[in-house]
Amino acid sequence: MKHPASDGPRIPAAPRSIQKGSSLGDLLDRDAVDCLAHNISLVQAGFDRASFRRAALKGLAPLAILQRGQHLARVLREHLPERYSEAILILLRSLTPPLSLTDDFGLAGFFYLPHVSFVATYGLDAAGNGGRDPFEISMEAQYELTRRFSAEFSMRQFLICWPERTLARLMQWTGDPDPHVRRLCACAGWRNEEEVAEKLVFSLSAIPVVGALRSGIGILLSTSIPARLAAARKAVLDFADDLGILSGLHSGSRRQPAP
Repeated sequence: MKHPASDGPRIPAAPRSIQKGSSLGDLLDRDAVDCLAHNISLVQAGFDRASFRRAALKGLAPLAILQRGQHLARVLREHLPERYSEAILILLRSLTPPLSLTDDFGLAGFFYLPHVSFVATYGLDAAGNGGRDPFEISMEAQYELTRRFSAEFSMRQFLICWPERTLARLMQWTGDPDPHVRRLCACAGWRNEEEVAEKLVFSLSAIPVVGALRSGIGILLSTSIPARLAAARKAVLDFADDLGILSGLHSGSRRQPAP
């Protein structure tokens, strides 16, 4: 595995799997905070590393891994520019190079959990972005993060908040040459298919996407999308059929047997 140069952005060393006597939370420890501060200072003049480090370490020790990611995201928000788009661009410039086809970071990618939490927490609110829609910059951020870790956690929030826009983007990414991006399309948000389905069909602007799911995703499934997206497709179509909203899109609204 190739490591970033010592004078460039870096991530802390991590095992391939959890070792006896340790926990996932240990992946976001003092070393991770130091790396995070170092990486941002490379791209943001005047970044107060000492203040960030103090705030990041305060209360960190008793937290589990997801809580640590959320805590560090809050501290990042306090130390980066107020406008979300400016803050997320700094985080993107601070990233290490994307994984190659053969890279295997083991658990090291959890270093980017605070970045993903940052997008999930602050990337949906136009008010925090000077009144401007944050969708595109959030999609760019999740695209880049999933090439280094996984943006599944944050993407699910976008599927629930903006289902039609997000699903359309994921459908576009199913043909991306990067397998890490295609993996995101297969996983993001589909761990609760019924909830996503309900959000989709209750949004009037999502009905064309529901129709696309019925008529088009079967083709994509045969080439690049595995079982999770198939399960989501079935949940959407079944839920929509129950409400009878597909009859205007296709002749016959009864469910077809699953292939």
